Amino acid sequence: MKPRARDFLVGLFLIAGIAAIALLSLSVAGSAYRGPGGLELVVTFDQIGGLKPRAPVVIGGVKVGQVRSIGLDDDLRARVVLDVDQRLKLPTDTSAVILTAGVLGDQYVELSPGGETTLLKSGDEIQFKQDAFVLERMIGKLIQNLGAEDDKK
Repeated sequence: MKPRARDFLVGLFLIAGIAAIALLSLSVAGSAYRGPGGLELVVTFDQIGGLKPRAPVVIGGVKVGQVRSIGLDDDLRARVVLDVDQRLKLPTDTSAVILTAGVLGDQYVELSPGGETTLLKSGDEIQFKQDAFVLERMIGKLIQNLGAEDDKK
């Protein structure tokens, strides 16, 4: 094979590899929920841990939406806006909890529908919620308590 043809093939292979990496990066970065949204719900938490925008919102393990935004409300609590499928009929006593996928995985919001007959509308706030479990905080409290017991001896 001539050096010029070999150089051309190596360059072509290199360009194809870079294009594949770019395509993979774009697909991973844009891995947001692409299903039907439209029902915007608000949840106010005291502690959200590592919850991020575009985190999944699930019901019974099925992805039904995503976290649209996270900010602070007037009381300096975390205000989380969820964008879920508008076809869902969620009762007003639906609860929201921040969970972690696995031991060290990403956090997501799990919704558990209640039994009320009145339904949530876009812009409504979910009243029943449970904050994120922060492992580092629990370990810190354990160490502090163990240190306090050692001081008593």
